[in-house]
Amino acid sequence: MTVVIRRCVGTAAFVAFAIAIAFIPGQARAVDAATVVQFTLANGLDVVVIPDHRAAVVTHMLWYRVGGADDPPGKSGVAHALEHMMFKGTRRFGPGVFSASVARHGGSENAFTTPDVTAYHQTVASDRLEMVMEMEADRMRDLVLESAAFESERLVILEERRGRSESTPGGILREQVAAAQYLNHPYRLPVIGWAHEIRAITIDDLRKFYETYYWPNNALLVVAGDHTADSVRALAEKYYGALPRGPEIVRSRTQEPPQVAPRRLEYHDTRVGQPSVQRSYLAPSSTAGEKEHSLPLLLLSDILGGGGTSRLYRELVSEKKIATSAGASYSGASLDLTQFYVYVSPAQGTDLDTAEAAMDRVIAVIRENDVTDDELTRAKKNLLASTIYARDSVTGSARLYGRVLTQGRTITDIQEFSSRVSAVTADDVKRAAQHVFDLRRSVTGRLLKGES
Repeated sequence: MTVVIRRCVGTAAFVAFAIAIAFIPGQARAVDAATVVQFTLANGLDVVVIPDHRAAVVTHMLWYRVGGADDPPGKSGVAHALEHMMFKGTRRFGPGVFSASVARHGGSENAFTTPDVTAYHQTVASDRLEMVMEMEADRMRDLVLESAAFESERLVILEERRGRSESTPGGILREQVAAAQYLNHPYRLPVIGWAHEIRAITIDDLRKFYETYYWPNNALLVVAGDHTADSVRALAEKYYGALPRGPEIVRSRTQEPPQVAPRRLEYHDTRVGQPSVQRSYLAPSSTAGEKEHSLPLLLLSDILGGGGTSRLYRELVSEKKIATSAGASYSGASLDLTQFYVYVSPAQGTDLDTAEAAMDRVIAVIRENDVTDDELTRAKKNLLASTIYARDSVTGSARLYGRVLTQGRTITDIQEFSSRVSAVTADDVKRAAQHVFDLRRSVTGRLLKGES
């Protein structure tokens, strides 16, 4: 099982890049968008089928429209803890039976929790789809939640938190920056939970969360691989269709007030080997805030800090040699307002103030001046090229469609992504930069060696 922390950009960036998987001109397509089928069962379960017959393999992926940002107040980590407990068995299939069955048939499985969704997926031979669908549908409504099992799993979760968030100074700083970035929204909370709140979660908390959110009408099933829409529909009706529809769920999240003051924080740790400064700007996503800036911001992140040819790296590392690393990142794949990051680590002999000032100068230039045609063209090509390796994965396709559709977007949004990338202009990028680079909506975190 894995937990996806919002501030780790890899998964979110992959989702944004993967939107273009099937739409790269001149390339053989792993998935023909015209063959993707979407339907809804009578109980409200949404189903998407992505046929891909190149190999006798299928990925079955069930997405629940609930994540860490939906945890009850004061109980951070409940969504993630329930993800762990979903592997503890049902009355029909006892502890470990599901995982053992997948492994025995040569398949693989996993799950993850993000701020917005929780997903469970299995990749198996296509003739084993019925097996995993039967067991996944069974634990949607018949999970056994016992105190003894949770007490042992709580220790696993706390150890996972130590390994992910507490064992490195950078992990600690990232949590602190996110907590300061959001004044009111639950994105300020770590998906895995604060340690003291993980210790306080009860089995009743998990049961209440399960009974509230784990219903067919709050889920999306994505099946990608060697099956037809008709065969998937028949299996889905047989196993998921037999489940009752649950109460209608309205996600109610506190939203951000206007942010009017920049925030700064420092974290000192004796383990720090390389000082650094990172800044987070509150930014629109593809579904929240000034949504028109989302795609230009994705291209801006590449132009500003996406690699060795980016402005930050070229000017601060390659040319001026005042930094050992510098970059930027952004993901628009959030239901609510997201973050745009920039960072720099000074070279030996350069203090952190000098490195931060140099970073600010690069940001000021790109905020006030157009990006070049070459930069924009390269960023667009990078965005599309980054999807090539994912094209051949049925799991990648299932992740793509699941992530987009659970955001409330559509298959049409996926189909039109390539043309939307092509249509972005330098003026669009400039407007996005001027919008997002507002210090009043920023948090600057500095990582320094020393006693905390």
